[in-house]
Amino acid sequence: MPEPTTSPGTVRRRFTREELASFRDAEVPDLMPEPGELRLLFVGINPGLWTAATRTHFAHPVNRFYPALLRAGILERPIDPAAGMTDADRDYLRSRGIGITNVVRRATAKASDLTNAELRAGGEQLVRTVRRHRPTVVAVAGITAYRAAFGLPKAVPGRQPEPLAGAELWVVPNPSGLNAHETVASLATAYAAPARAAGITGVVAG
Repeated sequence: MPEPTTSPGTVRRRFTREELASFRDAEVPDLMPEPGELRLLFVGINPGLWTAATRTHFAHPVNRFYPALLRAGILERPIDPAAGMTDADRDYLRSRGIGITNVVRRATAKASDLTNAELRAGGEQLVRTVRRHRPTVVAVAGITAYRAAFGLPKAVPGRQPEPLAGAELWVVPNPSGLNAHETVASLATAYAAPARAAGITGVVAG
């Protein structure tokens, strides 16, 4: 497996198909602030191969996650993770009280490669993660995966009626470039709501 490209200042925005395939089933470490400082925990479905290659969540160049956070005012400066997030970027996210994890830890080419059993097991693991880190708010990015992980086929996006292990729970849109129904602007609006609930104030840019 090639070494991930994570060194500050390294610019690498292309991988061969073979290089990306070598990261299948790899795991990406959670990004977490210090104990007691986690206000908003974003939860992806599982790492894509580009994310695994760079060891950086939501790293694919067409993913709208970080542009949406910036537009929502959740971030105050841009982050470009496609070549691997720098330590300064990670520290900045932690300083904002933001953490990132996944429902399922193993990397795949597509989220549809996951089984329902994996998603259910991932939901159980997420409950344990939330109990351990105690975020104020959890935002799961992907309604289909949320329904499968928690056995709630009728769940709808937005704030959920029941908390998750003591944390206020939201389901927000998946920022993947494959989710053609969403734009950076609509994602920013969706992400701003749980951020406000977590005490991370932001104003959606016009």
